[in-house]
Amino acid sequence: MKLKQVNSDFFLSDQIIQQDLEKIAEEGIKTILCNRPDGEGADQPNIIEIEQAAKKIGIQVEYLPVTSGKVTDGQAKEFKKIYQNAKIPILAFCRTGTRSITLWALSQGREQNLEQTLLTAKTLGYDLHGIVPRILQQTNSQSSTEKHTVVVVGAGAGGISVAASLLSRQPDLDIAIIDPAETHYYQPGWTMVGGGIFSPEKTVRSMCDLIPKTMKWIKHAVAAFDPENKQVILEGCKPLSYEALIICPGLKLNWHGIEGLVETLGKNGVTSNYRYDLAPYTWKLVQNLKKGKAVFTQPPMPIKCAGAPQKAMYLSADHWRKQGVLHDIQIDFFNTGAVLFGVQAYVPALMEYVRKYGINLNFNHQLIKVDGEQKQAWFEVTLGENKSIVTTDFDMLHVVPPQQAPDFIRASNLVDATGWIDVKQDSLQHKKYSDIFALGDVMNAPNAKTAAAARKQAPIVAVNVLQYLKGSEKFAHYDGYGSCPLTVERGKIVLAEFGYGGKLLPSFPKWFLDGQQPSRLAWLLKEQILPPIYWNGMLKGHEWLVKPKLTSN
Repeated sequence: MKLKQVNSDFFLSDQIIQQDLEKIAEEGIKTILCNRPDGEGADQPNIIEIEQAAKKIGIQVEYLPVTSGKVTDGQAKEFKKIYQNAKIPILAFCRTGTRSITLWALSQGREQNLEQTLLTAKTLGYDLHGIVPRILQQTNSQSSTEKHTVVVVGAGAGGISVAASLLSRQPDLDIAIIDPAETHYYQPGWTMVGGGIFSPEKTVRSMCDLIPKTMKWIKHAVAAFDPENKQVILEGCKPLSYEALIICPGLKLNWHGIEGLVETLGKNGVTSNYRYDLAPYTWKLVQNLKKGKAVFTQPPMPIKCAGAPQKAMYLSADHWRKQGVLHDIQIDFFNTGAVLFGVQAYVPALMEYVRKYGINLNFNHQLIKVDGEQKQAWFEVTLGENKSIVTTDFDMLHVVPPQQAPDFIRASNLVDATGWIDVKQDSLQHKKYSDIFALGDVMNAPNAKTAAAARKQAPIVAVNVLQYLKGSEKFAHYDGYGSCPLTVERGKIVLAEFGYGGKLLPSFPKWFLDGQQPSRLAWLLKEQILPPIYWNGMLKGHEWLVKPKLTSN
């Protein structure tokens, strides 16, 4: 028996036998609901045997047999009736638990949060996407389905850019873009905010000023996908149909993935440049620290801009050096990974600054817990198959949280085993559904998750979507390009540009800008040129330095 908890009142299990009842009672279960017909397999006792044994220990038993693969709406209504009237907690079981959780999902009706229902089921090992159309029918939403030629999920850097690139090629294209947010952020600028170079206001604009007026902006959250019927399901179980779908909602920063972190963020010396409201606190802490210990962390990959955790460290150290207090500050870098930077060509230049600032490098250390009031941090250390826990104190702690695809993405059947949208790395077309494309942080192509990568991907996806809509099998290919301007000191940057497999893909000749060496020209690019390129070029459909070329797919 494998007991799985859906919520505080409801548990699932595969086939149970009389010997399991004592353990079930220890879990506090008051009612057992059997959804497996008697005689279905040789591995099961009949319901009377279970009922007799259960009554002896005070557990009620209900019987609602369901034929495998044939859960009816009537059975779902009966399940709901039993669920509402039975003593809780309830344990429902069948051969694997699939029929029981299907009954539970269908019984929720209009009241359910579809995204959470699908994610809960998937977390427990059950894929319920096959019943999404039935849930929609319960809400009577199918009769008023809205449809667009292209639907874009997410109005971040990738979403607005790909929509603008589509319109630059076909101005009359029917596009809808889905995003509930009212504000758009230039996230690459937050490193500069945390270093005292940019004001926070320089990195934010109103979404309505950026989304092209000729497309429809749908201000709702996405709950689920129904790719077999070419539909996106919005919150409230409202379906939206498409001919082609582009998915680019970014990723989720899992602040709750580190014990104690949420309770202390923004105070007690704990900060992060990965949040708009916290980056100014980083700069405040840097200015105020005159002596003590500064700790910087990096979580498991993949993350948004893999160089950002150490950018914050270098800018802080440079400020302390210029203020003459660096010798009184111990700097520790705790990296979950085993190397300083994933592309070896840039490591020598970075190591020069590590030595210059006296930084202590700690690899294979993952932050798992923070106590801000006590100024303590816990790390899990992995050396081969051996794991241990170490603690350190701090006066300033810059945290980068673990990162993952958004919940509604991970709950879908569009992802790989690690929870990212499963695409072909060259065309960025979904591996199973040819009408779906993805770009940006949410997909699983093995490239760096940076705004520079999205800038290169957006025109390629735009071309490929239009090729798909006209039935062509020729697509433009993405080479994995990404860029990470590593701010090693105020006024100098190591401009890392690379593609799949760590191949160097410099945008400029080496005599003009050597990306493997710290450069003032690269700093000028980061500080003065890239923000206008982002706001006035990339988000407007101007494809500078990107020229998609069609090739046989």
